[in-house]
Amino acid sequence: MFSVRKQRETAMSAQTQHRTARDLLAFILLASTLGVATAVVLCGVTLLLAAPAYGAPPGEGTLLLKAAGSEQAFAAPLISTDVTFRVSGPVARARLVQTFSNPQPDWYEGVYIFPLPENAAVDRLRLRVAERVVEAEIRERAAARAAYEQARSNGRRAALLDEERPNIFTTQVANIGPRETIVVELEYQQILRYQDGRFSLRFPMVVGPRYSAAGPLRVADVERITPPVMRPGTEGERSNPVAIHVALDAGVPLESVESSSHRIAVAAPSESRREIALAAGATPANRDFELSWTPRAGHAPQAAWFTEEKDGKHYGLLMLLPPAAAYGARLPREVIFILDTSGSMAGSSIRQAKEALELALGRLGPGDRFNVIEFNSYAQRLFDEAREATPDNVRRAARWVGALQARGGTEMAPAIKLALNGDEGGSDGSRRVRQVIFLTDGCVGNEEELFRLIRERLGGSRLFTVGIGSAPNSHFMTKAAQLGRGTFTYIGRVEQVREKMSELFAKLETPVMKGLEVRWPHGVQAESWPARIPDLYAGEPLVLTAALDKLQGDLQI
Repeated sequence: MFSVRKQRETAMSAQTQHRTARDLLAFILLASTLGVATAVVLCGVTLLLAAPAYGAPPGEGTLLLKAAGSEQAFAAPLISTDVTFRVSGPVARARLVQTFSNPQPDWYEGVYIFPLPENAAVDRLRLRVAERVVEAEIRERAAARAAYEQARSNGRRAALLDEERPNIFTTQVANIGPRETIVVELEYQQILRYQDGRFSLRFPMVVGPRYSAAGPLRVADVERITPPVMRPGTEGERSNPVAIHVALDAGVPLESVESSSHRIAVAAPSESRREIALAAGATPANRDFELSWTPRAGHAPQAAWFTEEKDGKHYGLLMLLPPAAAYGARLPREVIFILDTSGSMAGSSIRQAKEALELALGRLGPGDRFNVIEFNSYAQRLFDEAREATPDNVRRAARWVGALQARGGTEMAPAIKLALNGDEGGSDGSRRVRQVIFLTDGCVGNEEELFRLIRERLGGSRLFTVGIGSAPNSHFMTKAAQLGRGTFTYIGRVEQVREKMSELFAKLETPVMKGLEVRWPHGVQAESWPARIPDLYAGEPLVLTAALDKLQGDLQI
């Protein structure tokens, strides 16, 4: 039971903690509460920027310039990229500023594809070209594009921001004048991830190539989710340098702050606050930035309730960590491993994935059954059906996995069909727990088709995604795990494989809390997200956002 009152109830810190977080809640919670409806609406709107221009009409996040009527593009020199985060408790606000220049004596249109976190709520876009500053205006996608095309043909300054996927955005900037400087400023907010006693913030810096099948299965918007590739020999010595600064106010005393992706410099103004920057200053934007922090023992949040009133409505965010599960008898499982062996996994990614899978095979118990599926352009499984995890079968699987190589396309659908059969239990007719572990970089463009397959064929299985590599498709990995009622684990380096997989094993081998329901106080009208409470695994909190007409009474879960 949890009290729903106007003042905040929290076990996280003193009175002034997270003041900034409260100021940000209404915007984030409005989007979160609307859930799927919001996602549909966001896909249909575009940000339009427009201002008059006085020049003649033009006949990894990077800005490519191209002349009117030409398909050839060259990269605008990137002068600087600065990213600033302000973290207050479980909420982060980010400000991204990228400065480009047009060194040419001609007018150009710029095309800018860049990644953002899949749960980012973009609330501001500003464009500065020379001395002019223009702010974003939200319009329906078709209307915004028509206005942009009209402005471009009339020689006016205009920019168009499209959400191609929740984690991929495209900006087009029309009529960039000779030797002008272009500054793109973007701000967003997000709720941070809390898992296994750690908060984490991840900032994507790479838009990886997305695989799309040819012919009738080709994704319609593949060009819009594929970053333009410059011709060999034209890229020069660009390194896409980025500087990152994080102002962290955790609200509780901190035990540690670390980054698994970059070397960082950390200053500690107080026991609950940290100032973090990249140790090397600006660094190449060639891998995602990840930062995590752990509250001091005894100070980890058990419950946090934040509220904000806006326009006569109350918005709330609840984070509740269930009591630690008692370890009982180990339940027999049927575990299906899916390994991505497509060409995008070549190099360190396939080594990480194979090492992770070998560790997983070694954790199988005598009462478990298992199978292994690998896919690239085609999918194949080791056994015709799941087999007992005998020492001989496990050794055979380890040898088979060790011989696999990364090559070919990324046809995920056949592998999902082999792994998910719609059954409620094991393939032998038993009621054993059925778990599917999917190791991939997620570099596909047909996410919606795959999500549909998971919905249709999940049955009683649980799907756990393991993101491999320096820049996996976190939108696909996160949503696939949500639909599969499992969890998402990210492994960025080989050195993390053992730690991350051990944490995942703890979830798989621990009793799960299922069938959770939220009962709002009598007489309170509430719209909450997620509408269906997911299964809870060890070390994971319940995070619930809601819009309410009043704050009174007790919430029961």
